Order: sequence, then C-alpha cells, then structure tokens
Amino acid sequence: MTRVPFRSLTLAAAAVAGLALATVPGHAQSPSHLEAAREVLIGSGISRSFDAIAPQFADQVRQTFAATRPEIAKDLDEVLAALKPELDKQREDLVNTTARLFAARLSEPELREVSRFFSSPAGKRYVEVQPVMLDSMFNEMQAWSQKLSEFIVARVREEMKKKGHTL
Repeated sequence: MTRVPFRSLTLAAAAVAGLALATVPGHAQSPSHLEAAREVLIGSGISRSFDAIAPQFADQVRQTFAATRPEIAKDLDEVLAALKPELDKQREDLVNTTARLFAARLSEPELREVSRFFSSPAGKRYVEVQPVMLDSMFNEMQAWSQKLSEFIVARVREEMKKKGHTL
C-alpha cells in the first residue's frame, strides 16, 4: 500500500471541504458530466489521497484495540480484512460525492479539457510530483507563517513604541 503523508491527506481533505463549502451556481449533472468529474478526480491524483484514509483509520483501530487486548489481535485482523469491501465502498462514496462537487462547479466541457491535461505527459508529471509538492508547500507555509507572525509582532511593537506604548 502506498502511504500518503498525513499533510497530503490534510490538504486533500481541506480541498474537498473547501469545494463543499463554496457557494457557486451549480451545473446540471448528467451521468456523462459526473463521469467527466470522476476522470478529473482520478487523473488529477485527488482520489489517490482518498486511498490511504480508510486503511490508516483501520490501522489506528487495530493498534488501539490490540494495545489493550493483545489476545484479540488475530481476530481483529480477520475482521478488518473482512471489512475491506465495505471500506472500499466508503471510498467510492467519497469519490462520487467529490465528483458531484466538481460537476456542480465546472461544466462537462471544462471537465473534459481538464481531464485531457491530466492525461497528457505534463499532467501525468504534475500528478506524480503533487504529493511531494504539497508536503513541501505545507512546510514552507508553516515557516512563512512563523516569520509573518514574528514580523507583525515586531512591527506592531515598533509602531506602538512610537505612540508611547511598550508591548
């Protein structure tokens, strides 16, 4: 199983949540429109980030229960393995929900054009480097946020000192 870095999962979840909360006029969602949206999700790598969510949650459940009840570990592994088809169904539900979000905001021709990009060599390369770039962006954003915070505090102190206030 490919392990998706937690930061990538977080960013992907944030992207899906952002789409869900956006208030833009919707488009009609025919089956072909939804299929085009699914193609974008798969081609763009967004759905790839969904792949690790259920297995990581299942692993956390296993670790939690097996840590306190090691004697049930074998049965727990069997139960989790048996649940895999249901977890796969949950993943498909998320893909379908996300496809509807995309289809509500992009027309079918727009989605087809985006899908063509992700099928191109440049699009495939973009998808290939996307997880590493998201992690790098997350790290850079954290460093930038820290610097910005320090800058604002220093500048506010400086300006407040000019007004006779020491912070």
